[in-house]
Amino acid sequence: MSQLFRLGLIINPLAGLGGRAALKGSDGVADQALAMGVEPLAQQRVKVSLQALLPLRDQLQIFTAPGLMGAALLKELGFEHEVIGELSGDQTRAEDTERLAEQIQARGVDLLLFAGGDGTARNICNSARPGQLVLGIPAGVKIHSGVYAVNPRAAGELVALLVTGELVRLGSADVRDIDEVAFREGQVRTRHYGELSIPEEGRFVQQVKQGGRELETLVLDDIAAGLQEEGDAITWIMGPGSTNLGLLEAMGLEGTLLGVDVLRAGELIGRDVTEAQLWGLLQDAEEARILVTAIGGQGHILGRGNQQISPRIVRAVGVENLLVVATKSKLKTLAGRPFLVDSGDQQLDEELTGLRRVLSGYQEEMLYPANWQAS
Repeated sequence: MSQLFRLGLIINPLAGLGGRAALKGSDGVADQALAMGVEPLAQQRVKVSLQALLPLRDQLQIFTAPGLMGAALLKELGFEHEVIGELSGDQTRAEDTERLAEQIQARGVDLLLFAGGDGTARNICNSARPGQLVLGIPAGVKIHSGVYAVNPRAAGELVALLVTGELVRLGSADVRDIDEVAFREGQVRTRHYGELSIPEEGRFVQQVKQGGRELETLVLDDIAAGLQEEGDAITWIMGPGSTNLGLLEAMGLEGTLLGVDVLRAGELIGRDVTEAQLWGLLQDAEEARILVTAIGGQGHILGRGNQQISPRIVRAVGVENLLVVATKSKLKTLAGRPFLVDSGDQQLDEELTGLRRVLSGYQEEMLYPANWQAS
């Protein structure tokens, strides 16, 4: 009998709660997000990853955390597994992640698979043994660390390659995190916390986010002028980022760097809106378009810091009306890699795959490829 692949699994069930609530993260605000009616999505995102492993279940020996931190989902999907440790209370904490990660590693796992955001990556970094191979399933709001797959499906497919013995390069990636208190006040302060060993396949694993505010003033002025000439009937949903903030500033409007703003008839009718507020504003919109930017270096246009623009929002506006704004210099930072989409809806991600319209100057558009995974 061949050797079973020993897989560890930890889920942060509170990851991503702050996204649709426009709270810029989930650290310390999970109760607030739940009180606002936000539904946890981490289980669903991990489910997408694990479905890629269902054909390989007989080749897996899985060690996981109790309840919503892993065992409940594995039981639902029919995976045999061994539950490790106990939870400290009704609501999971960072301490649970670190303690359970240590206990699972003690079972000699070949790969520790975890789901969350940068805060969860920090917890894993704090508890990872030297050389322990890990991989993150992106489920958080802010994901600057390079230890995550580009989306849940890619995570599952990469694990499948390891299980079946395919040749996969191994490497190390940075763990980075933002000060969420400063982040909610519009300040981006990132810090390097360490490195983790990961399976390194370029089309499956995301790049570390490149920070910095790029303001090519003349180009943004030109793009802003083009938007204003589109007419007052259009409702513009402006995703977060320095490029869209620069466009609003060029129009004399005070937007938000890290939130989603809504523009109509030359005025901001919503600043830093939640997903629910955005849905409400769309109900009386004659015509709407979504304008997102690509994260420098990574290329994500959906699913990283703009979860307010949810699948139902995109479908209501129309896939064809989701536009990307990017200066040519920003496109160059992608080095030919495609835009990445990770909306949480596999069908929508596939619909968005292909050539996307990019606003790059005054009445100037380019076509640039988008995909659910890097290539």
